[in-house]
Amino acid sequence: MAEFGTAQLPKNSCSPPTRFAGLRGEPAKPAASPMPHGDLTASGAEQIQQVVRDVWPGGPDAVRRRARGARFLLEHLTGFPGPAWQQRWEASGLNERGRPVTAVRGKQAERDEICVGTACLFSLRVIRPSLQALRSTRFLRYGERFLTAQNDPLLEEFWKRVQDTTVHPLHHGSALFDTTAALTTQGIALADLTPDAFLHYVWESRDHGLALKGRGDNGRGQFPGQLAWQVLHDMGHFPSGTPATLRAAVLSGRRTVQELVDRYNIRQQGVRQLLLDYLRRREPEMDYSTLDQLSRSLAGLFWAKIEALAPAQPDLRIGAELYKRWREALGTHQDGRKQREEFEHILRSVRSFYTDLHSWAVEEPEKWAPWVAPCPVPDGALRGVIIRQRRRKERMDDRVRQRQPLLPMLVAHLEDRYHHLRALLQAASPLANGETVTVNGQAYQRVWTAADDRRARRGGQANTRVLDLATGKDINVTTTEDLAFWEFAAVEVLRHAGIRIEELLELTHLSIRQYQRPNGEVIALLVVAPSKTDRERVIPMSAELFAVFAAIIRRHTQHGRVIPLIQRYDNHERRMSDPMPFLFQRHTGAVPRVISPATVLVMLRRRCAELAEQHPGFRAACFTPHDFRRLLATDLVNNGLPIHIGAALLGHLNLQTTRGYVAVFNEDVVRHYQEFLDRRRQVRSGDEYKPVTDSEWSEFEEHFDQRKVELGGCARPYGSACQHEHACLRCPMLAINPKMLPRLDEIEDDLLARRARAEHEAWLGEVEGIDLTLTFLRQKRQETKRLARIAPVELGMPSVQPTPATRQE
Repeated sequence: MAEFGTAQLPKNSCSPPTRFAGLRGEPAKPAASPMPHGDLTASGAEQIQQVVRDVWPGGPDAVRRRARGARFLLEHLTGFPGPAWQQRWEASGLNERGRPVTAVRGKQAERDEICVGTACLFSLRVIRPSLQALRSTRFLRYGERFLTAQNDPLLEEFWKRVQDTTVHPLHHGSALFDTTAALTTQGIALADLTPDAFLHYVWESRDHGLALKGRGDNGRGQFPGQLAWQVLHDMGHFPSGTPATLRAAVLSGRRTVQELVDRYNIRQQGVRQLLLDYLRRREPEMDYSTLDQLSRSLAGLFWAKIEALAPAQPDLRIGAELYKRWREALGTHQDGRKQREEFEHILRSVRSFYTDLHSWAVEEPEKWAPWVAPCPVPDGALRGVIIRQRRRKERMDDRVRQRQPLLPMLVAHLEDRYHHLRALLQAASPLANGETVTVNGQAYQRVWTAADDRRARRGGQANTRVLDLATGKDINVTTTEDLAFWEFAAVEVLRHAGIRIEELLELTHLSIRQYQRPNGEVIALLVVAPSKTDRERVIPMSAELFAVFAAIIRRHTQHGRVIPLIQRYDNHERRMSDPMPFLFQRHTGAVPRVISPATVLVMLRRRCAELAEQHPGFRAACFTPHDFRRLLATDLVNNGLPIHIGAALLGHLNLQTTRGYVAVFNEDVVRHYQEFLDRRRQVRSGDEYKPVTDSEWSEFEEHFDQRKVELGGCARPYGSACQHEHACLRCPMLAINPKMLPRLDEIEDDLLARRARAEHEAWLGEVEGIDLTLTFLRQKRQETKRLARIAPVELGMPSVQPTPATRQE
């Protein structure tokens, strides 16, 4: 086996994805299996039974059951040919998948005994089963049985480290089983278990669907053995440079430029080398996903198809006939059923390729000039781009207009669902089996299962399960409440911050910052890491957004815990991040993981489908994470925020990009922007970007001081006057302070009294105005009460800890 790593990396360093990611591994090939109790592969049945009695002592009944079970299997194998028990085992067919050893005996008691006896024979290395055979029968506590038989100090140290981890004790047995299963099926000791050998076990288990459900492999995207790999890595068993997590080793990583081109098997070596040189020159100016797409367009969809149509084509001089055939072949996928959506993007890439060769030939004629040729893609091929962009803009605007009235219903549903499940979890957790509880008018009955008893016996907290007495549906409240919280949190952050889905999942505890003004007021800031535009930006947090982050941090840090430092796999960059305290992480098995973009999309689809049963609008308008970004952009501009500020908040480098997000009439956008420019020209000098003076900064701070009103604070942008004549209750910019809720009640009583007088005097205009004010007042009171339900939390602002050397100094 090739050496797994060469670089000496720190323990918490981000491992090089190009070297390791995507490995499949290979089984170990030991010279001989370790046999601490001697070679029993050809011994007699009586001798083997005696070893079974000696290795696993205990009560007379337990010892007799193990020995009888081993004898049952050996008697069955005696009827098959072979010089040793291994050959007879393979000849019996029990080494194949779907052939459990319990089928050898008919009585239930005998089946239980043969199951225990077979596990003893596997542990003593009498028989070496295939992984399919090992998984065809459920062997209870096989890892502990194997640990006793092998008497391996290294394996015992591994087991001790597994038990010392902070994960739920239920996953400890899974980690031990994964390790001992790999040792059993490959016939090796733990000292010989290399990363490649363990990866072979992982992939074989996954490819054949042999992962143990509920033991660390809880759904798509999970792999067995994650906790075992982590412990083996932490104890220094794997070579230096091995990825710290199993996920980093099995996921597809970056390819080199040569690998990106050679995956299309280009025969013309001159063109192949040209594409390599071209991509290597373009590589520093683009991210990996863009480079991957460019190589696919040029090497795969352009030249590979040209070679398929004209194998003798020597250079880039593509004739009109060949270009026409290529266009026809490019128009559809290989299955011929779906029209290629990125057709225009491919043509642009090809034209840019030819244009770059022309430009670079002037600088380096000896390298690029021999390949200069007329571009086969004519100018007319890309005509109508503006029209297509306009149609796309219309479709996006229509999408926003459809979802804008549905957003409040989705938010209310997610919030109500989470608060209901949280109340149910708190009420049902202390109940005994069979006891009932009523939450929000719905009756539930506490249910205990064998799995819950097993979790409690092993030192962990049992899941809270209930039976909905109205529908008869069993609900795992623990997992359902956790999922409901992350659905609620993801939507709240997306709709209030307007960030992209990858930016959401990259948020860490370090992303939360605070700025303290000279008057003592603290402003919360959200630092968004560079993503699409490769530029970091800072977003001032509203009260709603700050409350959501407070709830997330409180959830992670409850019971005195800290936010775990974990790695996140970037699907676009194809690499694992450094260990970071990611906020959107949750336990879905033995180890915590950052929520994936696909999971967020599935969450939204599930909730929209649930709402569609009551609201027909959701049947044709499912939300995606990017919809909230467009909705926020539309709301900001429609409420008077200058478009250039909206672009800064959204992270757009071009105002035209922001315009594409806003579902308003173009003349409204132009009018708002021109009004802003006119006001700015009146108050600013010709030097637009002069340094800020002390007086200007004081004026800036004074603006925020003047936004404080009786009921709370005004959120109007800096430099803008009050446009609602201080009719604060009707103003969408007013943020009510929860402490002023009693004052709202007083104002409502006064308005009702005024309305009664106006109705008595037949002042119909006054009645209409008071009704409108009452509507706004009640909406703001309801929204303020909703936010006030979330208790304050200490954010625990992270700080840089001194290094050991610094502390010594």
